[in-house]
Amino acid sequence: MSTIKVLIVDDSAMMRKAIRQILKTDAAIQVVGIARDGEDALRKDVESCPDVVTMDINMPVMDGITCMLYLFEQHPEVRVIMVSSLTQEDAMTTFEALELGAFDYVAKPSGTVSANLHIVGKELIAKIKASVAQTKRRPSVFSKAKSRQGAQKETEHPLAAINTQETQKVVVIGVSTGGPGTLLDILPDIPPDLDAAIVVVQHMPPMFTASFAKRLDQNCQIPFKEAAQGDILRKGQGMVAPGGIHLNVRKNINHGEYVVRLTTLPANTLFTPSVNVTMYSALEIFGRCMVGVLLTGMGSDGADAMVAIRQAGGITIAEAESTAIVFGMPREAIERGGAEIVAPAYNIAKEIIKAVNRI
Repeated sequence: MSTIKVLIVDDSAMMRKAIRQILKTDAAIQVVGIARDGEDALRKDVESCPDVVTMDINMPVMDGITCMLYLFEQHPEVRVIMVSSLTQEDAMTTFEALELGAFDYVAKPSGTVSANLHIVGKELIAKIKASVAQTKRRPSVFSKAKSRQGAQKETEHPLAAINTQETQKVVVIGVSTGGPGTLLDILPDIPPDLDAAIVVVQHMPPMFTASFAKRLDQNCQIPFKEAAQGDILRKGQGMVAPGGIHLNVRKNINHGEYVVRLTTLPANTLFTPSVNVTMYSALEIFGRCMVGVLLTGMGSDGADAMVAIRQAGGITIAEAESTAIVFGMPREAIERGGAEIVAPAYNIAKEIIKAVNRI
C-alpha cells in the first residue's frame, strides 16, 4: 500500500503536535500539512492534496463542519475524520458531520485540548487506514435525515405514548466504524408498528451515546433513547447501549418483562459495550424469537454471537460489502456462517421487517 498523506487541522498547537507525533509512529502515514483553522486547511489542501484530513470541530475563522463542506467541493476524493471533544455539544456536531459525509470520528479523551491523545492513537491510525481502503466516500444523508426530522417533529412518535406492550421479539444491531451514518440510513425506515424491540450496540464513548440516541429519536419513526438500568423492552421502541458499559437483557421473574441490565462484566472485551455480550444475553432469553444484525465495523465483535443466533433458529442479517464503510465485522459473520441474509444497507430495514414478521 502506498503512503497515506494526512493533513492535520486543529486550532491548538499542542493538539497539532500530539496528532503529528502519533501519526509519525506508523510508516504507512505521512503528515503532509498542518493547518490552524478551516481557511488555512483549504489552502493547505490545495498545496498538499492529502488523502485524509483530521478535522477539529471548534476553530476560529472557519469551523470544522464548514471547512469539510468546502473541502468536499474542491477535493471530492478526500476523507475527513473528525477529532471531537467529549462534550454533548460536540457530540451532536460530530453526528451532523457524519451525516454530511465525514468518514468517522475520534473522541479526544480529556476535552478540547487533550494532553493524553495517545490513548486513542491506535484508533486514529486504524480509522485513517480504513478510510483510504474505501473506493468511494459515503454520500451525505443530511437532507434525507433533515426531511425525516421535520416530519417526525410533527408526529411526535404517535405510538410512543400508547404502545406499552412488552415485546416477545427483539432485534439486536451491532455496528462500529461508520455506524452512525449507516444507522441513519437504515433505522428511519423502520415503521412504528414493528412487532419487536430494537437494541443498538454501537461502539462509542460514554459521552456520545445519549446524544446519538437523541439524534436517532429525532430522525426515526420509532422512539429511541439511551438504555438505562431497568428499562423495559417494548414493541416498536428502540434503545442504544450506553458507552463504557455492557448491556444485558434479562427477564424480570416477578413481572415477566424483558429488562435492561447494565454491567461492567466481562471486563476483558475489546469493546465496551460489546456486541457479542448483548447478543448472547438476548439469545438466552429470546432464543429463536431474535434477529441479529451486524453492520459496518472493524474487527469481529458480534460474529460469534451471530453464529449462535443462527444455530438457535433465530434470523441473522449482515451488511454486504458493497455498502459497508468497513467490511470487517459483517465479513467475519459471513465467513463463519453466521449470516443467513446478506444485504446492502439500503435493503437492511426491509430485511429486518421481513425477519420480524417471519418469527
